[in-house]
Amino acid sequence: MGLWADQVVPRLADAALKGKEVGELRGLACAQLTGRVLELGFGGGLNVRWYPPEVTEVVAVEPSDVGWSISTKRRGRTELPILRHHLDGQRLAEPDRAYDAVLSTFTLCTIPDVRLALQEARRVLKDDGVFVFLEHGLAPSPRMAAWQRRLDPIQRTVGGGCNLSRDIPALVAEEFEVRVDHEGYLANKSPLTYLYRGVGAK
Repeated sequence: MGLWADQVVPRLADAALKGKEVGELRGLACAQLTGRVLELGFGGGLNVRWYPPEVTEVVAVEPSDVGWSISTKRRGRTELPILRHHLDGQRLAEPDRAYDAVLSTFTLCTIPDVRLALQEARRVLKDDGVFVFLEHGLAPSPRMAAWQRRLDPIQRTVGGGCNLSRDIPALVAEEFEVRVDHEGYLANKSPLTYLYRGVGAK
């Protein structure tokens, strides 16, 4: 990755996504987790404070060394085992049905082959496992969606590959039975802030 994507984007993302409003949504998403969890796009560890007691282990998928470094203090505040085993959510060196839950927060926007990553998530989940997501994506308003598509090339450049216009529920529904528990804009309405929170079952 280039200097901007490698060094700057992880820091910007951590700063932008650690506010109270997003934190409350993280808490609601993480409340769905139990047992052994695989987290796609661990980043700076902003979900760590929201893991419920039912979680026994977290395996992190995080390609950015900077992001993993940022997470050091947050990981240090919990006794929960958190291991960084993988750099690429599109190719998981894990056996089938190894996890009780897969968690993805603000990650599906960036993975180059998001369908492959979702296939891998399904593969590593137990039959009764859940795919838990909190993501920004395509807004239902045609006008806002048009702006998202116009801005996508710029956003991919400045946001380290982030896409604004991915239809998150539709993508997740290709691999899971989806329940969307929340959708809507953050208080700061913009092409970046239409969020989806939900759960996918195998």
